[in-house]
Amino acid sequence: MSYKLDSEVVTMDEDGLRFSQDCKGQMPEGIIHEKESPGQASSTSENEKVVPEFYNKAQKYWSEVPATVNGMLGGLGYINAIDIQGSKIFLRELKVPGKKLALDCGAGIGRVSCNLLIPLFETVDLVEQDAAFAEKARELCTSESVRRNGLGEIYNLGLQEFSPTNKYDLIWSQWVLGHLTDPDLVAFFRRMRLSLQPGAYFCIKENVSTSKEVIKDDEDSSVTRPLELYERFLKEAGFRVARKVRQQNFPKGLFPVYMIACKPKP
Repeated sequence: MSYKLDSEVVTMDEDGLRFSQDCKGQMPEGIIHEKESPGQASSTSENEKVVPEFYNKAQKYWSEVPATVNGMLGGLGYINAIDIQGSKIFLRELKVPGKKLALDCGAGIGRVSCNLLIPLFETVDLVEQDAAFAEKARELCTSESVRRNGLGEIYNLGLQEFSPTNKYDLIWSQWVLGHLTDPDLVAFFRRMRLSLQPGAYFCIKENVSTSKEVIKDDEDSSVTRPLELYERFLKEAGFRVARKVRQQNFPKGLFPVYMIACKPKP
């Protein structure tokens, strides 16, 4: 995902691409500057499954992005270390009980897996839709600078289609949820809830808007939602929020970024 600037309100497209009225949006592995963009209606394919144009446009956008840290971070590669450090502190304070298996959702080229998750967990699985990014992730996560045998499975598909078969000690999703429609986002949250070990955490790290509206960016086909909307959807999916922290020391003019750790409701 990436960063953006505040923009227009999105409600519902005629073809049924739904976003909530009372909130704003974002992109895949990366950062977004707060800015405006027009809406985009969804379309259906002739395949068995209906694939909104919303997803097709996002896939095309990221297929043209370089498989580099700078590409993943929307040209702001210099914030990589700050981002990873903030996430390390967040996880350290969570005291995640299990250390065997973690999942990196919207993994891009494996930036978060290599620098954050593999040093903490025995094995890390990745989910990444773009084939070139997934191949680069495999290369980086098995390089000499990364602990041996830390990489598990790489699932090459979108989060709207991904259903885990393992139970994880931690599921981490960063800068990707703005590429899911509201119904697919809640469904994804529900699948993640069912894929956690007892006591495990599901964590998201996302740009959030500074108003109570959803912002749509037509260029990369994503939305930036308000923090309250993420919390509402997590609750709807059966989670309770255990910890919520704002990322510090990012450049001015960018959307706020929040980390939210959740556990299934009792």
